Amino acid sequence: MASHFLLVGLLLATFTLVALASDPGPLQDFCVADNSSKVLVNGFVCKDPKMVKAEDFLFRGLDKMGDTNNAVGSVVTPVNVNQLPGLNTFGISMVRIDYAPWGQNAPHTHPRATEILVVIEGSLLVGFVTSNTDNKLFTQRLEKGDVFVFPEGLIHFQQNVGDGYAVAIAALSSQNPGAITIANAVFGSNPDISDDILAKAFQVDKYVIDKIQSKF
Repeated sequence: MASHFLLVGLLLATFTLVALASDPGPLQDFCVADNSSKVLVNGFVCKDPKMVKAEDFLFRGLDKMGDTNNAVGSVVTPVNVNQLPGLNTFGISMVRIDYAPWGQNAPHTHPRATEILVVIEGSLLVGFVTSNTDNKLFTQRLEKGDVFVFPEGLIHFQQNVGDGYAVAIAALSSQNPGAITIANAVFGSNPDISDDILAKAFQVDKYVIDKIQSKF
């Protein structure tokens, strides 16, 4: 029995050493995403390096203002692996965010990324909320040139607090950070979350929930 445990221990130690010795970063110069591949992996399959072109590493148009004519008065222009296949495996991406006067990037979360944001034009009120049970709000007014960090997975927001348009650029620590807008997810899920559940969660009458859900 003792020899059995010794063998198991040696095997575990060997596997641990192998895991610790592995390279956590890319094992090649690049792995351009092959969006035409039918193979399902955690991310994207690499395009044949012989087929890679300079355009695979290029995105144009981040200088152009997005259309903010919507209910929240903002629009996000993403540059992640879906728009720029050369980002595959690099663990980075970026966005441009345009805000109409008093528009907002509504409370949301990125499940796979920390975000660092810089104000290019205008003034923004930004903030994030820590996890349960503290739910502490950290908020700050930002001016042109100011930088703010939103920790991975935490609910955060930005609002234009000026009478003119505002612009921000943000970098994220994932090639595909994902985004969950809280109101859309809770009140606009498909199918709907039961109004009984939401009424109890928000401590309001069901008709209030039904009215909010109808907007989504």
